[in-house]
Amino acid sequence: MPRMLCLGGLVVAGLVFLLFLVNFIMGLGGMGALFNYRSMLMDLAFMLCSAILGYMSWTAFRELR
Repeated sequence: MPRMLCLGGLVVAGLVFLLFLVNFIMGLGGMGALFNYRSMLMDLAFMLCSAILGYMSWTAFRELR
């Protein structure tokens, strides 16, 4: 069960990272963003937090072996 939670955290982190990366790129390109494009800093903060979550999930998964 703990392995599935670690993998679930990795999946969620990857999806959040991709979602806000696409929003960031679309906002820079002048296209309509997925969300109401407010701040580039907010997109970067969410990408950073999801990268941290992914790293923590990966290290916890490796310790379970």
